[in-house]
Amino acid sequence: MTVMDQRAAREGSPVPPPAWQPRTDPAPLLPDAEPHRVLGTDSAARVDPGLLRRLYAEVVRGRRYNAQATALTKQGRLAVYPSTTGQEAAEVAAALVLEERDWLFPSYRDTLAAVARGLDPVQALTLLRGDWHTGYDPREHRIAPLCTPLATQLPHAVGLAHAAQLKGDDVVALAMVGDGGTSEGDFHEALNFAAVWQAPVVFLVQNNGFAISVPLAKQTAAPSLAHKAVGYGMPGRLVDGNDAAALHEVLTDAVARARGGGGPTLVEAVTYRMDAHTNADDATRYRSEAEVEMWRAHDPVLLLERELTGRGLIDEDGIRAVRDGAEEQAAELRARMNQDPALDPMDLFGDVYAEQTPQLREQAALLRAELDAEAEGEQA
Repeated sequence: MTVMDQRAAREGSPVPPPAWQPRTDPAPLLPDAEPHRVLGTDSAARVDPGLLRRLYAEVVRGRRYNAQATALTKQGRLAVYPSTTGQEAAEVAAALVLEERDWLFPSYRDTLAAVARGLDPVQALTLLRGDWHTGYDPREHRIAPLCTPLATQLPHAVGLAHAAQLKGDDVVALAMVGDGGTSEGDFHEALNFAAVWQAPVVFLVQNNGFAISVPLAKQTAAPSLAHKAVGYGMPGRLVDGNDAAALHEVLTDAVARARGGGGPTLVEAVTYRMDAHTNADDATRYRSEAEVEMWRAHDPVLLLERELTGRGLIDEDGIRAVRDGAEEQAAELRARMNQDPALDPMDLFGDVYAEQTPQLREQAALLRAELDAEAEGEQA
């Protein structure tokens, strides 16, 4: 017995708990040993057929969107494109579980999630084209700017969610990040603050096996990325990232928990990046084609199609109609991206500060004078 305990016993006062005593039982926070699955299991029977059809249509459109955007890089219409081919289920589910008033915080790889949430595909690609700041109005669409620095969108999501909480607004933030982003300090800071504040935020980690070229085993020794949640005092959920129905179920629960005051959740979606990191990457340098082919058998499009056809919820005509719709969207995207954009150099000075600094005003005036002089020279 410590001196403090002896004194407390003499004085009849309660003994304070040790400083190391857990504040909460960690057991309910632990993820399942295996990723949660729905498609191809008995649980699939309880999924609404209409939801399955919608997930299928969105995932098929997403696959075609990825292929078209990748082709645009080869045509010089996009500077770079980080494909989510193979990860479409996570992208689509993240978009569909949110209400209109909620916010999505994507990484640079999550243009498909933004499109599935309703953003114009051309606007979603404008930043990657190098044409304009962000490419869309974040407030109008409730989609934060596509974030190129790794994981810096996560503290932003927590800040917005906490502000909404303080104001009494019914808003949930869903922040997306890759497995590589979990090695950044911003990831840990965001989870810590979210849990301490019990902020209404959901963290979705798309574990696609590689952070550019580094396999997960060289990033962390944790049993899973979902296990990291326990250290911060939030639940971790492990889900099959190619199973759109399972993702929709887990994310729906996490969003409902956040909205109901239950605090944040970390969801790890175990998936696979079928394409290279970007069009500038050579994935054959760090992974084998045999590994890629193994994952093709667990393709998110194939899983949904197998479930729908097996239950008689879609036939060949229905599949063809979905694919035709995806082709129409791709054709429209291709046609619009093949048009040279009308760019105004003065846009460089807009949307930087609410009120321009003296330096910016000076630079803007200088550019305006140069443009006017150039125009006069052309007319002469």
